[in-house]
Amino acid sequence: MSLTTTRNLALTAVPAALLVALLPPLTAGAVPGPTARPALSWEPCEGAGGADPRQECATLRVPMDYAAPEGAQISLALSRIPAEDDGARRGALFLIPGGPGGSSLDDPSGKGRKLPQEVRDQYDLIGFAPRGLAPSSSVGCGLDRGDLAPTKLRPWPAPDGSIDENMATAERVSDACARNGGELIRHLSTANNARDLDRIRAALGERKISAWGVSYGTYVGAVYSRLFPHRTDRIVLDSNDNPDPTRVGRAWLAGHEQGVEDVFPHFAAWASEPGNPDRVAKTAAEVRPLFLRLAARLDREPIPWPGAGPEELNGDVLRQTMLDSLYRPGRYPTLAKLMLAARAGTVPPAPPAPPESVLQNVTAVGAATLCNDVAWPEPAADYRKDVAKSRAAFPLTAGMPRNAMPCAAWPYEPREAPVRINGRGPSNLLLVQNERDVATPLSGALKLREALGRRAVMVTVNATGHGSYLADGNACGDRAVSHFLATGERPDGDVHCR
Repeated sequence: MSLTTTRNLALTAVPAALLVALLPPLTAGAVPGPTARPALSWEPCEGAGGADPRQECATLRVPMDYAAPEGAQISLALSRIPAEDDGARRGALFLIPGGPGGSSLDDPSGKGRKLPQEVRDQYDLIGFAPRGLAPSSSVGCGLDRGDLAPTKLRPWPAPDGSIDENMATAERVSDACARNGGELIRHLSTANNARDLDRIRAALGERKISAWGVSYGTYVGAVYSRLFPHRTDRIVLDSNDNPDPTRVGRAWLAGHEQGVEDVFPHFAAWASEPGNPDRVAKTAAEVRPLFLRLAARLDREPIPWPGAGPEELNGDVLRQTMLDSLYRPGRYPTLAKLMLAARAGTVPPAPPAPPESVLQNVTAVGAATLCNDVAWPEPAADYRKDVAKSRAAFPLTAGMPRNAMPCAAWPYEPREAPVRINGRGPSNLLLVQNERDVATPLSGALKLREALGRRAVMVTVNATGHGSYLADGNACGDRAVSHFLATGERPDGDVHCR
């Protein structure tokens, strides 16, 4: 997953009567079919200066609570670029964003421009802002500004491994969300995101949808494919989340341990190359111990960093910068420059921060979705034990991936059990996955591949970064996905693109 802290980054209730896994696609008549659909009024998008001029926007009303579909309604903001060849049009390709807390409203113009012509000819490209995320009906927790710092949103333990402050943060954030989040915050979940997709499908008049889901969007796509298997056409899941129904978001956070171990050697090789202006060491073998020494020194002796958040360069800021920088090789210079500055006892210019209103909204959506999907343990002792084990086995991440999120103190029980992903349904899913991905590591992707069984084929790409299709220049992986979207034909079996 990517627990997002901004809309563009790939940085996160009441008992139900029936398990989601036992439910049919909602109940009979709960989702309007293509012949009885709400009208969508497509108009030019407001404030879309960089958008493709063909991109249009609309709003759809959907139930806030699908257990009471005639009750309170909320708004979903939608976007589309129509298929470029009416004669070749097949249907709608949903662009499912990462997160939770990401939006795909701009994706028809952004990612859409990268798609090959034969795909753009066949599909209306559909983007949307998921429930809770502006400009859809939005939520916020009214958090203190200090709790919006990246080193607060990721639960980095204290330098000595203590998690007392993390537990206090979880209580403080959860209390604020319960106090300020309104009723909608209790209805943010992956299952409801999938149900919203089916309402969009019906409103578009489509009998089936195709989709390209990335990061957290792979879990949304997998859940949709489980709840509405016969509404799926061609589904691409890119950079895949572990679907473990007992942990859900906890498994995604824990995956960062292995994700960092998979990617850091690639960074170390780059950071030790002769001629690299940001070279930090003479050999790759020196980079890891150098990073650990710098983090430990900054734990003891932080460097003031005016204008940053927090306003000091400490060990956790360095670790968080590492995590963010390993998302893509193009970000490696940010980490290298910070390591060089820390070694010299200085700091670079403070990085820009997203507007606080965006952070408040994205943080609330991420926290509520993670916490409403599955119950997290409450006792601090459980996290202390896991953090200690993680710190010993994975020193680069210092125990953070096993630590307590706000879900440890979330005041609401999940309304339904997590969806159990399985292989029942049409064999029409294609997974694509980089070998080295810090946010959704290959180890977790293989769990999704196993769960989907005969429904899926997986293309594994020898590449580094979060996001595979049309992101790395790997012709083998891109060709397999493009061919599937254009023709419906997948490789005969799992493929490894070297």
